[in-house]
Amino acid sequence: MYFLNLSLAQFLALFGTVSATLVLLYLLDRSRRRQVVATLRFWVAADQSSVVQKRKRIRQPLSLILQLLSLLLLLLAIAQLRFGTPLETPRDHVLILDTSAWMAAFSKNPGSLSQQRRTLMDEAYQRALAYVKAAPAADRIMLVRADALATPVTGFESNRRKLAEAIFLSKPGSTALNLEQALAFARKSQALDSGRLGEIVYAGPGRISQQQTLLETTSQIKNLRVLPVADPVENCGFRKIAVDRSTKDADIWEVYVTTRNYGAHSKPVVVTLAFGGALVGARKLTIPPGADRETTFEYRTRAGGLLEANLAPHDALPEDDHAVLELPAEPAISVLVYSAHPELLAPIVTSIPRMKVVFRKPEQYTAATPAGLVILDAFHPPAPPQADAIWIEPPAEGSPVPVRAKLQNVQFERWCSDSPLCAGLRTRDLRLGAASVYESAPDDIRIGQAKEGPVIVARGGKYKTVVFGFHPANSDFRYELATPLLFANILRWMAPELFRHSTVTAGSVGMVSADLERDVRPQDVRVIQQDGTSLPYTIRAHTLRFFSGTPGTVRIILADRELLYSLSLPELWETKWEAPPGIRRGVPNLRESVAASHDLWQELAALGGLGLLLEWLLYGRASRLLRRTAHLEMVKRRVRKAS
Repeated sequence: MYFLNLSLAQFLALFGTVSATLVLLYLLDRSRRRQVVATLRFWVAADQSSVVQKRKRIRQPLSLILQLLSLLLLLLAIAQLRFGTPLETPRDHVLILDTSAWMAAFSKNPGSLSQQRRTLMDEAYQRALAYVKAAPAADRIMLVRADALATPVTGFESNRRKLAEAIFLSKPGSTALNLEQALAFARKSQALDSGRLGEIVYAGPGRISQQQTLLETTSQIKNLRVLPVADPVENCGFRKIAVDRSTKDADIWEVYVTTRNYGAHSKPVVVTLAFGGALVGARKLTIPPGADRETTFEYRTRAGGLLEANLAPHDALPEDDHAVLELPAEPAISVLVYSAHPELLAPIVTSIPRMKVVFRKPEQYTAATPAGLVILDAFHPPAPPQADAIWIEPPAEGSPVPVRAKLQNVQFERWCSDSPLCAGLRTRDLRLGAASVYESAPDDIRIGQAKEGPVIVARGGKYKTVVFGFHPANSDFRYELATPLLFANILRWMAPELFRHSTVTAGSVGMVSADLERDVRPQDVRVIQQDGTSLPYTIRAHTLRFFSGTPGTVRIILADRELLYSLSLPELWETKWEAPPGIRRGVPNLRESVAASHDLWQELAALGGLGLLLEWLLYGRASRLLRRTAHLEMVKRRVRKAS
């Protein structure tokens, strides 16, 4: 016989406090006497001293005993008095169920018709349910699903039906197992709980994402139990697919495919690529056990679309035999040139790739244009263009930047040094036959300056504007190497996406690392999910890291580069964790060693409440009211007889 909720000292302290308080209240209540006397009895002579007669015995001792006994029974119910030994106290266990991506693999050959298709998850279900059934009925179990994150599904629960439902609702995730984190979470949960320490049970094959150093100390976890799941699975799958533009030809995509054999035997496979539903490449590979193989494809296209990679034949885990990447179209910008002499500007604007140039006469001008860039050559439009614009020698009365002076034989002096618009620009002894000097605003960028003032000005805003005070193709400036570079810088400033280099990678969910250039500033980095929301990330030693637990697309946007990650592959294991010697294995026979124990708190609570009710009926206000009513009736009868 023992207490489940209280120790003996706590019980005695509570009962002693309650008993002492009850006795004091009892004596105070019973010491009062109400008596009806004549009014003159209140007038006592001054020379007469009042005599107090001390009580020699306790009135109604049975009431006090009944109250004390009832409170004792209620305290025993609160302490949860049980028959048995303290060793049979219910324990709190933590059941870690492996829900990593590897658990979706078939435990038997899916091509065999004589055997049922069962996954490793089904095997883990059986072992977890067997442990739940073997645990004593009073023991509480917390279910934790473990992949890259440890996710508690239930609290410490004794309802076996709820536990079974939670186990069956567990599905394989997309990330690899982080067993180290799951064990740490289980130990912390047991330490924070007030119940008796139970077992930490892991159900799974033990395939972990990487070598986890703290798992080497698992032999120190004395309450660890392993429910092993055999996984003799033969599987080959994609590890990573990277697609990048060729450095020799911007129209060619170079595709790098990495495939791994997770099985114990060599396996021949065929890797195929399809773009827009059409087959564009195929390779045959033989992959040794536990090894990676890389293969390369090239495909020429400027259009965007879906690139699909397939691995044949399919095996125990079809999820890593297929990957899809969305290739972006080659960026381009439409340019409208309004000029009376298009032959002057044609060599400059047509030499820049990714520009779709259309020449029109000035009289064909319209302000509303679908073009991304408008070039106005020496004329004043009736309305400013609703797009980014380059103005070349605009008339003084129609210039977007006020003209200070119109000069002849102007000596060009210098380029700006604090703006990307002037990156790489170099000239020597450049003299302009005629040029307009502008009155620039404080926020304007003075790209090129003469001694008298700026002759090339850039202005930001909703629509970006660059104004030339001279004609670049009708002056000595056309002979300078800085001419095409200046136009390229202007395009980079107006349309940075035109020069943004794109790299597409198909990888697995989980922790993703991306190497950055040394000149990348952290404030220029953005990591965006598929729905447009930002994703937390860290940058350390020129390496960007972020975590994504679900499949999707993540974009890393830099100043001049874009990394597109298609996280469609499952994250699989890197190594296998072997339980150290001495760790308990398999489902225990716990019920056989547990003697039947009876919990009495319901009966004790009922008896305690019944005792208080009985005392109230016998000695409480109800009994006093009945006695007073009977006394009045007796007085009335005597009065009637006397009359």
